Parts: sequence; structure tokens; C-alpha cells
Amino acid sequence: MFTKIVVHRVGNKINGESLILSQEELQLDEGTVEMLENYFLGSFKTEETYQFYSDTYLVNNPVYSAVSEIFEDKEKFLWEAENIAKHLFEAAENPRVQGGELFIVFFEDEKEDDEKVHKIGIFKTEKRDSFLKIFPKNETFELEKDQGISLSKIDKAALIYDNGKENGYVLSVVDNNKNGDMYYWFEDFLKVKQRDDEYFHTQEALMVYKDYITKQLPQEFEVSRADQADFLNQSINFFKEKEEFKLDDFAAEVLKDEHVIESFNNYKTDYEQEMQINIAEEFPISEAAVKKTQRHFKSIIKLDKNFHIYIHGDRKMLEQGQDEKGKYYMLYFDKEV
Repeated sequence: MFTKIVVHRVGNKINGESLILSQEELQLDEGTVEMLENYFLGSFKTEETYQFYSDTYLVNNPVYSAVSEIFEDKEKFLWEAENIAKHLFEAAENPRVQGGELFIVFFEDEKEDDEKVHKIGIFKTEKRDSFLKIFPKNETFELEKDQGISLSKIDKAALIYDNGKENGYVLSVVDNNKNGDMYYWFEDFLKVKQRDDEYFHTQEALMVYKDYITKQLPQEFEVSRADQADFLNQSINFFKEKEEFKLDDFAAEVLKDEHVIESFNNYKTDYEQEMQINIAEEFPISEAAVKKTQRHFKSIIKLDKNFHIYIHGDRKMLEQGQDEKGKYYMLYFDKEV
């Protein structure tokens, strides 16, 4: 459980709202601590991780600098939490960004992968939900309407682990309420980027391949939608069945044709330059990244407005043709299920 917590009210300066800073930590009973911890940590559903960065030196990143001071000396918690709140207040450059409560939380000696590590949580609540309070009164009941914070899902959250300091720490970050400003939390406030790990490489390798099959391949080669669907299925199966990705193995087992392989390699190079990233040619495959990215691999053939064909397996069980009635697909199967 966390050992320190403070809350500040951070308004939107563009809309003339105020920054209200607390001068003391919250003192909570054990039940409230447990309830808040579940609320704070419940939104971290993915293994995708981030790191702080700066256009100059890491120490010039205000949040990185503040959490570094807290990790080194927790007696600085209140002072640095105030600095974090001030930075968030200054980060709002869009009138659509909602004000809210900012919780800074210190988790001491939390167990992670059989090791104890300190963590700092930065959580922001923005949305307000209406609710009813019911009071007994004489022989009936009285209703009172009020507004408060729903404990179902935090609006914005960042959890910083006290490891990898020299590379910008390790963070889990979520933004469930972008308010029309997708840069406010990740870029303007935290200034973080995705870490260069197996999750990142798995995710990016799958996405560049999907883009190639759906966009570039039809421009260079004569392929049907069924062929594209087959390529997508084979690629997902490759990532599901293998523990390690090797580009040469992937090319030989999925792409196969040397001209297609050359075309894909050229596309991958252009993609990396455009996105300013580097996708490794060999890396351990992240099951979590495969599972999350798989939802974008939809092997569906849409025929006018009448039919959708979902392809999950053997391409040879599907034939395409045309006769006097029009174009058609012929499907082969062993049994109905």
C-alpha cells in the first residue's frame, strides 16, 4: 500500500481557473487507502511501458527531475509534489482540457517480479458523475442529488518505477479522457515516449507488416483480397507460434516470394525513417503485444452491402471467379459447426 499521498486542485489557466495547493499530506484510514489504491492502479491493463525524455538533457524534464528528488529523499515529497502540480497547471494550452484533482502518491517497497521497488503515482480526476444519497426521515426517505468522482476508472494516470533512472525510468501511463487534446498528458506534461523493448518491437513489426499488406502490396503486385487476408492470418500465426522473431525466418515462412520480400524490406526502411523508429530484425516476441495488436488484423472480405467473408484459415478452401451472373467466391468446407 502507499505510504504518502497529497492532493492538489489543478484548474485550466486558459479558462481562468486556479491552482490550489495543499500544504499537508492526507491522513487516511486503512479502508480508504485500500479503496483508493484499487482505484488508482485499476486502469493499468497493458504491458506497454514508457520512459521520460527531453529535447536537451533528462534533468530538464520537470516531472523526471521531481520524481528523482523524491526517490532519493522521500522527505522532499510534499515540495516536489507541489512542483509537479505547478508544472501540470502550466502545461494546459487548450481550453478543452478539464481541471481536476491531482493526486501524488508514494508507494514504498512495493513487490515487483520478486524485487522490492519504490513507485510514484501521478493521478488526475476530471469527470464528475451525478449520484443520489438516500436518508431515512420519519416514516419515509429523503433523496439528495450530488456530484462526485466515480471510482470505476481514473481519467489520467502515470506510475513511475524506481529503476532505469539513467534512461528516463520505467513508466506505465494511461489517458482515458483526452478532452480533444491527445498531447496534454503524454507530451506536454509528462514528456514520455514508448520504451524500446520487446513489446514495442512486436507491436511495431506487426503494424508495419499490416500496413504493407493492406496498402503497398496491392500497388506492386496482383493480389486479391483473399490473398491479403491469407497474408494477415499467416503473420499473426507466426507471431503466436514463435517465441522469437527473426526477420529472415518471417520472410521465408510468410512472405516467401523474393520480390515480395525485397518490396517489404524497402517499405519497412521507409516506414522507420518516416516514423523515426528502428524495428529490430531479431527480438523476443511479446504475447501481450500480439494479443493487443491482433484486433487490428481483420481478415474480412466485404462484398457490396450483402455479405462479409471472415477468413481464419486455409486460403486453398476459397476460390474466386466470374460468370454471366457476376463475380463470386466459392467456399469449401468439411462440416457446418
